[in-house]
Amino acid sequence: MELPAAARALGASIEGAGYLADDPTLLAVWLALELQRPLLIEGPPGVGKTDLARAAATALARPLIRLQCYEGLDEAKALYEWD
Repeated sequence: MELPAAARALGASIEGAGYLADDPTLLAVWLALELQRPLLIEGPPGVGKTDLARAAATALARPLIRLQCYEGLDEAKALYEWD
């Protein structure tokens, strides 16, 4: 599958911010932006989830909002008690 030109341009910006993303990752980030939806990323420690978020935030000149999820975290704590 060929990436849309806008997704390739986003990939170049993210790479310029220090993160080399593969095509499926770039497509997910681009679609989240196009659909104006959050991108939730999960995976084991050390795979680059936070690095992707930082690079995307830098490339897009947007603030990074990071939510560390853990067992027992419910939406009331995550959304209303978050500082």
